[in-house]
Amino acid sequence: MSTKAPRLLKFHAPEIVFGPGSLAEAGFAAERLGARRPFVVTDPGLMATPWADELLGHLHESGLVATLWHGVTPNPKDHEIEAGYQQYTNSGCDVIIAIGGGSCIDAAKGVAVLSGNGGSILDYAGVDQFDKPIPPLLMIPSTAGTGADVSQFCVVTDTVRSIKVTLIGRALVPDISITDPRLLTTMPAWLAGATGLDALTHGIEAFVSLGHNPLTDGHALSSVRLVTGNLCDSLTSPGDCEGQERMAQASLEAGLAFSNAILGATHAMSHQVGGLLDVPHGVVNGVLLPHVIRYNAVAAPERFIPLAMAAGLKIENMPGLEAAEMLADHVRNLADKVGIPTGLRHLGVSEENIGHLAMSTLNDACLSTNPRSADRRDVEALFMAAL
Repeated sequence: MSTKAPRLLKFHAPEIVFGPGSLAEAGFAAERLGARRPFVVTDPGLMATPWADELLGHLHESGLVATLWHGVTPNPKDHEIEAGYQQYTNSGCDVIIAIGGGSCIDAAKGVAVLSGNGGSILDYAGVDQFDKPIPPLLMIPSTAGTGADVSQFCVVTDTVRSIKVTLIGRALVPDISITDPRLLTTMPAWLAGATGLDALTHGIEAFVSLGHNPLTDGHALSSVRLVTGNLCDSLTSPGDCEGQERMAQASLEAGLAFSNAILGATHAMSHQVGGLLDVPHGVVNGVLLPHVIRYNAVAAPERFIPLAMAAGLKIENMPGLEAAEMLADHVRNLADKVGIPTGLRHLGVSEENIGHLAMSTLNDACLSTNPRSADRRDVEALFMAAL
């Protein structure tokens, strides 16, 4: 009989409403969270689509008086979250609703943290750094990649230090997530490609993370299978609701996986590039991921065999290191197809930035679950390889 202590697992997830037309459930969902005066967070890009107005209509039908705030930019900034918090307070709102991409959802989470805890959003960087209750959260993603609508993460740009900081805590898992694939049909092609690569990165990093477990592995592999099988087609046929539904599912499952298994070096590094240059997160992930796959395969080669199989690669009895190399090449080929640059230099990174980027990477919480340890020299070498 084994004397090994049983492993106890936790899996955090919101209530999930999924499917075409599910945006119509928003009013009912907000009511169940106790909303009377919901605070709706979105951005100018979403305001140019029908979705914000449709959401407001559903809230109005439920007798709710909503306040709309659309002061969010990509890679949400500390001062934007402060401004959102002030409007939330001045409007006397209760439940917080976000409709948009990961930036909108992270900004909404940031507003929630400040409304319950005060101070500056940067005070709460790290794991479980706030302890007072926050308002109920209803999240409605309009992209297929970030997974923020189901995760316990909130990523904010520190505009003074030009870095991204990550807040992690189970209180940040939204109460309800509504995924309506119709919302994906208005994404620009470049954004669909970038967010798709973000979802793929989530799935791969969650599967090899030191925090992975049987409850996260299935979601991670499913997300990799769905992204690699559907991303390109979703770009060529953006009006195909079935294809968008599969990509929405990929994003959702990748989010469930990484929220519970955490991530790795790709995200730890990507956050720093995004903080320095304010460039799209999924694009940076697409550049970095093949290099990190090769680096991590040395420590956990067997984990890359199921990932390569999920990506549809014919690896048969191939050793893990070779399977990882094939997967890295496959990711790069997919990135080429969706228009991701071949190196960080094309995004504005120079050799002079690498020391600063490496040092800030070492402080990112995502690095703690990377399957292979990395010191400053290792991170600098990865940045150089990706340059």
